[in-house]
Amino acid sequence: MYDPRMDKLEIFRSIAADAAKGELAFPTSARVTIKLRDALADPECHIEAAARLVQAEPLLAARVVAIANSLAYNRSGREISDVRAAISRLGFYTLQSLATALFARQLAGQPSDPALQQLGNQLWQHTAHVASLAHVIARRVTHIDPEAAMFAGILHEVGGFYLLSRAKEFPGLLDGGFIEWMEGGEALVGREVLKVLKVPEGIMAGIEGGWEGYLTIPPGSLADTLLLAEDLAPVMSPLYAQPGDEAADKCSACIDMDIGEETLTGILEESAEQVGSLVEALKF
Repeated sequence: MYDPRMDKLEIFRSIAADAAKGELAFPTSARVTIKLRDALADPECHIEAAARLVQAEPLLAARVVAIANSLAYNRSGREISDVRAAISRLGFYTLQSLATALFARQLAGQPSDPALQQLGNQLWQHTAHVASLAHVIARRVTHIDPEAAMFAGILHEVGGFYLLSRAKEFPGLLDGGFIEWMEGGEALVGREVLKVLKVPEGIMAGIEGGWEGYLTIPPGSLADTLLLAEDLAPVMSPLYAQPGDEAADKCSACIDMDIGEETLTGILEESAEQVGSLVEALKF
């Protein structure tokens, strides 16, 4: 039971402790989406069955078609309008990533508190930018699987979305930001949510590496990909900084490095339209 005398750090630790025991409380819509994602992950699920499952969730269906028509996936320039053709173009891995994105967005729900709504929207905007940038950085810079990188980008703040889902139980918990969340709560809660989602070990290790925050030069891992994407995202995560923080207001354009015969800045400038297209398509 919530005790208003508890300070924020105590509450974060309490939520993290519940998560560590497997005591996670998800909204009904998010639980339904987990079942949908599990069904899509079944090796016996063929494209016709997948199309029916996706069409039963209109918001997901719209995003599947939008992603399929984004610059990252529509190299031919031929737009499609039906879910089955979109799944055929994207593949099941990306389809599962989009179902996971819907789950993350549903975690925050639609709180009545305008401040919580703003935090949830900002967190998702940040997530969409990181996932989109990770896709490009993986392909052009770190040379890892871009689909895995986008999937990890979608999930890298999943602990924060879970925290938002619990905020109504603890009035004032998120007033003034999430600074206390950095005291290990992100990893504890995030790890348990990733387990529920049955995230592969390699992806989980990459996300956890991103939480630790150590970028290697030259970058070459999934963790490096996420760290670069986070640093370069034009929308800050509300988990760590508030507007006006000097550290948060750093200019991402100052982050640059040589990538073979190119530079990171040059690569991102070339890919700006593709990133923008993916961000727009990920607007749940």
